[in-house]
Amino acid sequence: MSVLPNHLKYAQTHEWVYIDERGLAVVGITDFAQESLGEMMSITPPQLGNDVSAEEEVMSLESVKSATEIYAPVSGEIVEFNEALEDEPELINDEPYDGGWLFKIALHDAAELDDLMSDAEYQELIDQS
Repeated sequence: MSVLPNHLKYAQTHEWVYIDERGLAVVGITDFAQESLGEMMSITPPQLGNDVSAEEEVMSLESVKSATEIYAPVSGEIVEFNEALEDEPELINDEPYDGGWLFKIALHDAAELDDLMSDAEYQELIDQS
């Protein structure tokens, strides 16, 4: 069973998000997602300054098993990228909820967070997979 922090909101595409102390949406992939993908080999970073809509493709990850797209769980401007991942993409595997975060978004509409799943709802989703 994957570890699911209850302070996060979850997207059906296996991204998580929370609002940091600066009011930015911090985005990463879930433990379930990184386990499914396997060892991360490289990343294609998001374009800083890009305005994205919820569910829009933002970046991609390449693992030993496959390449996968990462989507924005909320709309806003991409303002930061976890540069540590360029040299250490395995941080996504080792610390999916901490050092392995992917990017930050300056939110356009915080109400979009209400459309995402709680930890219990996300657990139901992955139990059905």
